[in-house]
Amino acid sequence: MNVKEYFDLMGQHFKGTPESELTYTNEFTFAVAVVLSAQATDKHVNTVTPRLFAVADTPQKMLALGEDELREIIKSISFFNNKARNLIKMSTVLAAEVPFAGEGVAPSEGGGRGSGPSDWKFPTKYHDRDELVKLPAVGQKSANVISNVLWGAPNIGIDTHLFRLAHRFGWAPVSDNTPEKVERALLALLPPEYHKMADHVMVLHGRYICKALRPKCEECPVYDICGWSGKK
Repeated sequence: MNVKEYFDLMGQHFKGTPESELTYTNEFTFAVAVVLSAQATDKHVNTVTPRLFAVADTPQKMLALGEDELREIIKSISFFNNKARNLIKMSTVLAAEVPFAGEGVAPSEGGGRGSGPSDWKFPTKYHDRDELVKLPAVGQKSANVISNVLWGAPNIGIDTHLFRLAHRFGWAPVSDNTPEKVERALLALLPPEYHKMADHVMVLHGRYICKALRPKCEECPVYDICGWSGKK
């Protein structure tokens, strides 16, 4: 499938470049939402996070909330025990690095200090994916999504939807059987201008149209140019 045609047609379908469906209020809460979304749907996560972010939208507030209360709030999300434990660990690291967040201080370069909790930002060192993945709870896929959405980094978070579509489109060979290999294949194939949008476009395409079991080929904007042998 031609890359340019694909993104042109999908862009028309989505009326522009779609964004993450996760709701968040600042950089910290987006990272939390991404961690919670692992093996859970964005829709479900979005039903839980408003209550959480109302009381814990900075690392300091997350620590004040405590692991037990955090676990209680997110208990309907898969693997909530591990996620709660790791989010507390992540908050511990970030609170130590950004000790004055939300204290009415003007933003400073890379310091995460803002005029209120909603202004919390990661220190600029975490704009480097290699640094971001050192945080507890943040794996490579999560780091790719966080850096892509927040800072426009040309990283592609390979979830089940991108993994499936990359193989269906022939954009990654069958031998690329890990997310890391598929990411390398896509980064090599896609021109740089498509790196940032690939995550959002392909996730939504796979989530709502090009599904795993019952793909809605009759509704697909790229049906005519799709060469997948299994299309209806």
